[in-house]
Amino acid sequence: MHSDLVALSRLLRADGVRLTLITAGLLLEEQAETIAQTFDDVIVSLDGPPEIHNEIRRVREAFETLECGVRALRNIRPQIEIRGRATVQKRNCTHLRAIVASARRLRLNSISFLAADVTSEAFNRPGGWPTKRQGAVALDREEIAALGQEIELLILQQSDDIKCGFVAESPEKLRRIVHHYRAQLGEVAPVAPACNAPWVSAVIEADGTVRPCFFHQPIGNIHQKALSEIVNGEPAVEFRRRLDVRANPVCQRCVCSLHLTAEQTQRPGVECGH
Repeated sequence: MHSDLVALSRLLRADGVRLTLITAGLLLEEQAETIAQTFDDVIVSLDGPPEIHNEIRRVREAFETLECGVRALRNIRPQIEIRGRATVQKRNCTHLRAIVASARRLRLNSISFLAADVTSEAFNRPGGWPTKRQGAVALDREEIAALGQEIELLILQQSDDIKCGFVAESPEKLRRIVHHYRAQLGEVAPVAPACNAPWVSAVIEADGTVRPCFFHQPIGNIHQKALSEIVNGEPAVEFRRRLDVRANPVCQRCVCSLHLTAEQTQRPGVECGH
């Protein structure tokens, strides 16, 4: 917890900025009152049913703690939107249907799935993960086949959850997770998702570094120039001018693309990791 998080959040809210909190959920119950008053909505990490979630988080009763936190938020603001986000990896790749059931148990508004990012330097990983660390998360051929079967069963057995939007991804997008892991093994060519992140958003890191998205190289620092100068400056403009998302190798490996419509870009928002 950053000591200025609440003050910064209230400052942004006063300026009309929508705030989303992304959290593992371990402090939700303790901070429920503050979060309910400060943030518009919340995204929680959900890695599996209780035993799988606790194993991946390496925290005893992490799932149960998350459940108490969600309940506390609901008691304060019953209508607050709380969504789940599941990163598909080695230890949960055959539990997607159980993850959907767990999201229902937690009374989440929706659940989304994405592949694990094991190759980039994003999220404070200079130089990227070593091979051993990648192997502990990424899928091998047998696990990819098992994931494919699990996804087809999810599409078949829980089609209503997909149709109503409780599962955020379409069948096509769910199947792309399998393609992503197959591409990591060199079995298929990587395919970049539809994304316009560098044109509609910016990432400001804790040290002030500004990036066009989480994965591309920095374009400036807010301690040296104003954000508006950075995103409209020549390095940023030239980067966007040259970027071909479909052909760029960074974009082809992306696991969390952003594609906003013109209407969506008119609603300012900030996502804060917790």
